[in-house]
Amino acid sequence: MLYKIKLTNADDHVVLDDFVFEFLSNDVYFKSINFVNRLRKHSTGCVVFQKSWPKAGGGFKIETIYLHKYIAEKWLADQFTGDNNLVGAVNGDKLDCRVENLMLRSKATMSRQRKTRSNSGYTGVSKDGSRFRAVIALNRKHIHLGMFDTAEEAALAYNRKSVELFGDAAKINVIKTKPASIPKRPVPC
Repeated sequence: MLYKIKLTNADDHVVLDDFVFEFLSNDVYFKSINFVNRLRKHSTGCVVFQKSWPKAGGGFKIETIYLHKYIAEKWLADQFTGDNNLVGAVNGDKLDCRVENLMLRSKATMSRQRKTRSNSGYTGVSKDGSRFRAVIALNRKHIHLGMFDTAEEAALAYNRKSVELFGDAAKINVIKTKPASIPKRPVPC
């Protein structure tokens, strides 16, 4: 069974496994700070708990607990290895904190899988004159994949090479379909 918890500062909900919800609801410390009812959406899109605590001598200390990271540390602890120490969502939804949706990745994998900022709309694709260049990086070196007539063709070339090099950790561009063009009406003479 799954639980959906409304976030305090957004119209969104976080999704949790029943056993995670039960743990967070019944843990002595989390219960004492009203953890489950004070979850909010962070500016990064993740779910966090934040609370201010007065410091001795004045001022405040802010305690921040990232929900996805806490869950991974508790239920996926055996998977934390050297480079695989960053927590991400398998389906890309940062509000889906089910254990099966959390995975540990390296910084390089996380970087590959982030949203593109390319003007072409595709990772590894740039406009070069009237054509499109496809490039992929491996071990901090760029590999030129070719020049293509359309951004979509270049993105497909990037996708193929990405799967070849990185397998399941590959960044895959979602190819945008172009709407069918509307034929022009003949202009009467």
